[in-house]
Amino acid sequence: MKRIFTRIVFLALLFVSSWAVAQNTTITGRVTDAADKQPLPGVSVTLNGTTTGTQTDADGKFTISAPANGTLTFSYIGYANQDVAINNRTTLDVTLTTSTKAIEQVVVIGYGTQRRRDVTGAVGTISGAELTKQPVQTPTQALQGKVAGVQVIGSGQPNSQPQLRIRGTGSVLGGANPLYVVDGVLTDDIRNINNNDILSIDVLKDASAAIYGVRGANGVVIITTRKGKNGPPVIRYDANAGFRELSNKLQMANREQYISYLRDANPGDVARDQSPLTYPGTTDWYDAVLKKGLQMSHNLSLAGGNEKTTYFFSANTFTDDGLIKTNSFDRYSFRSNIDVKITDNLTFGTQLSLSRSNERPVPLDGVYSNVYRAAPIIPAIDANGRYGNTSLWGNLGNPLLSLDKTINQTVNNRVQGNVYLEYKPIKSLTFRTAFNTDAYWNKQRNYNAQFNADGNTFTTAGGSQFNNFSTLFIQNDQSFRSIWDNTVTWQQSFNKHNITVLGGYTQEYIKTDLFSGSRRNVPQDPDLWYLDVGNPEVGASYANNGALFRRLSYLGRVNYSYAGKYLFSASFRADGSSRFKEKYGYFPTVGAGWVISEEDFLKNSKVISNLKLRGSWGQLGNDNIDQGLFITTATLNLPYFFNNSLNLGSAIQDIKDPNLKWERTTQFDIGLEYGFLNNKLTGEIDYYNKKVRDALTNVTIPGILGDPDGIYVTNAASYQNTGVEFAIKWSDKIGKLNYSVGGNINYNKNKVVGLNGGQALVGGGIGNQGSITRTDNGQPIASYYVLQQTGIFQNQQQIDAAPTYNLNGYAKSVGGMMFADVSGPNGTPDGVIDNYDRVFSGSYQPKYYGGFNIGLSYESWDLSADFYGNWGNKIYNGRKAFRANGNDNVEANYVNNRWTPSNPSNVDPRVIAQNLPASTYFIESGSFLRLNNLTLGYTLPADLLKRIKINKIRVFAASQNLFTAKRYNGFTPELFTSDILASGVDLNGYPTTRTFTFGLNVEF
Repeated sequence: MKRIFTRIVFLALLFVSSWAVAQNTTITGRVTDAADKQPLPGVSVTLNGTTTGTQTDADGKFTISAPANGTLTFSYIGYANQDVAINNRTTLDVTLTTSTKAIEQVVVIGYGTQRRRDVTGAVGTISGAELTKQPVQTPTQALQGKVAGVQVIGSGQPNSQPQLRIRGTGSVLGGANPLYVVDGVLTDDIRNINNNDILSIDVLKDASAAIYGVRGANGVVIITTRKGKNGPPVIRYDANAGFRELSNKLQMANREQYISYLRDANPGDVARDQSPLTYPGTTDWYDAVLKKGLQMSHNLSLAGGNEKTTYFFSANTFTDDGLIKTNSFDRYSFRSNIDVKITDNLTFGTQLSLSRSNERPVPLDGVYSNVYRAAPIIPAIDANGRYGNTSLWGNLGNPLLSLDKTINQTVNNRVQGNVYLEYKPIKSLTFRTAFNTDAYWNKQRNYNAQFNADGNTFTTAGGSQFNNFSTLFIQNDQSFRSIWDNTVTWQQSFNKHNITVLGGYTQEYIKTDLFSGSRRNVPQDPDLWYLDVGNPEVGASYANNGALFRRLSYLGRVNYSYAGKYLFSASFRADGSSRFKEKYGYFPTVGAGWVISEEDFLKNSKVISNLKLRGSWGQLGNDNIDQGLFITTATLNLPYFFNNSLNLGSAIQDIKDPNLKWERTTQFDIGLEYGFLNNKLTGEIDYYNKKVRDALTNVTIPGILGDPDGIYVTNAASYQNTGVEFAIKWSDKIGKLNYSVGGNINYNKNKVVGLNGGQALVGGGIGNQGSITRTDNGQPIASYYVLQQTGIFQNQQQIDAAPTYNLNGYAKSVGGMMFADVSGPNGTPDGVIDNYDRVFSGSYQPKYYGGFNIGLSYESWDLSADFYGNWGNKIYNGRKAFRANGNDNVEANYVNNRWTPSNPSNVDPRVIAQNLPASTYFIESGSFLRLNNLTLGYTLPADLLKRIKINKIRVFAASQNLFTAKRYNGFTPELFTSDILASGVDLNGYPTTRTFTFGLNVEF
């Protein structure tokens, strides 16, 4: 009886399931744009209430199996979602309209996402599609001019990471760079990220970054990489290739100009014709050491999935040979993003990035910098194939020889990624645990070859230029960072209320190890570049060190909205760090918003589409200091005499503050977001006030305490950035022409508001000019502090009437510089020109910076142009200021404009010699406007491609830095330096490049 019953039940279930299957219908259709009727490829088509779905092909067509009474949902980025009831139909043609509600965009806010309309903080967003328009190595380069309040300082040097300043410089000794978060992985370096893998970048500019506690004081850049979608596999191939060249070449003095200058600067030494003055040619040293460099990128990706598993894989190669002849860089990267739905409420996922790079960097300091100073009367390579000996004339090495004989190699291997598990016991509750890691292994080899001039086998140069022995330096360093995140999120909507509550804790572990050593007399064969091959008894050195520190953090956040128009948010984070004696710091934030356009009196407005007022306040931290900065240590094995014998002992030589604490930033922000005319015109305005207190600075201590430097680091400074951001964009279409014009500009005022017992910080030293910048009360960080030039002495009468000079050997002379007598030891003019007369003369920090962008598309053609610039900043021309001796070369325009009896200039002195004092003469305007990117593309017609089963083919031509309008006389007004106190001092910067590339985008 039981067996019969079982069979009956089985047959009944089989009948029901067969009936259900029979009700499924194969539905075909086509999706087009409602405006121009063009097909839309890649539209997501899903059965409502399930995960079953597909995507449209290149012609906008789709096929799906679904119940005859079901509903299909059509979704596509930039378009409004549309639900279509099947109603027993087998063919559905659907048109999608462009979404006019940009405020529905979802942004990443840290440990979660939020609709942009509900965000109470200042968040800037840029899509991956915008980034890939620019063929650059790092995504931060492509951010330039795109996000209000974000200043990007780039460099032409391959494998350099651009510097980001979000709403000004907020620290000096504690670091001013933002935190980067890549798919949940916290990092300080994103040079391993392939631009084609990025879905979006969200920049937390205000107190909303406080969710990251001690890492958020300088802002947070959140990078989200691509994932697969439910649908057939999509294969993409993206490639570009081109070359880089010098964008702005300095015109140095030629042979005739140089000799004319020499006879004025050193009349006794060049009064007669002598070698090398007899060399008939002119050497352009920039031509001798620079080249056109290849730049190339290839990227292949595969994405797809089903209702259980989605995947995204990509592989990329990137090559950048740079501009300097011995420079080169290659990077290889692989990414795997997989999400698996184990059950309806349990999801498992991984994001993994592997990269390897090979680089041959160039020594800019002391090698490439000599190109500016080398005499043009010396050949780079003479008629006998020997390097020209510049050391006989100017006391510096042949730059080309130095580059060829200095062989630097760096190999970097990096693994970055995470594994997560997400569990939803009920629809409103999500538990998530994720293990994130970021690890790298670097190997560096620097080899300086032996060369001399005595005729032996190492002969490469004449005269006195030589290197008696080869030197090999090797450094191996590695770092491992792991972060374990555990969060729980509860989200619920009822009536007009919507609330999201987040809670969790994270653990972070970072360990670094470094070993380095050097040996002399290592053979030239690269296969023998090992420390045990060289001479262990002469010039050998070794170092082995590392660091270990941990963080433990607790975090919570509440986001609430009522009726979609009244918004509130609050977060709190407690951070514990092993870098401080007082382990924990606490960082709160609150925000509120009012969506005015949702009020009844504006809800049906035909003019105002979106109007939101928001504000936020919060405190953020910065623990970016050396691990043992607060720990007092003793120096071992110090020699001393006792009882007439030499002994070894220990002593405390560094005085440290055991009570060091976080640099704490308090930031207030108020903003207005707007959209008019159906959101054709959109933008936002923000005012912010960001004050840093307890900032690290140097304090002088009495020498009797035993510290050899006479200073110790403590929390005794305060800095402030206040500013206004403005962004605007207009998007519309005229017939088949779609266009958009947008821009942003930021005004920022930076100043030191209190050193609180600390001493002014100085930096940017140039030869015997001493320090150039001074960070002091009431001034911007790293302000120039120099003498004020007032003119040129024209005659002896002016010299006799001028104050006395006490300037390290610089004397008054006809054709020499005049300076203002500003102050003396007592604060009043004293008739003496010395260091008391230095004055603040601007800084590298711009008062205004921003960019504007133009986008056009007509049928199959697209054109985009991106501009970037800043205004109100100054640059110190350190190249011109640094003079090793009177035989250094000079710029051609200086030779033509300098003071002579027949050209009584009141600006340029007769001679720029070694002992010329630091003054406003070397300060120039840093304002510029650059065409950052220009791209022209053509997409082949879909009707043509569908015959060969290709979804898309686009070809394009692009140029980076096509032109720059500037007033600065150097290579570029955009200066890259890791030393904040030397910002704006142009001394050894890599030359700025112009890039021309051609590319291809193919999708199958």
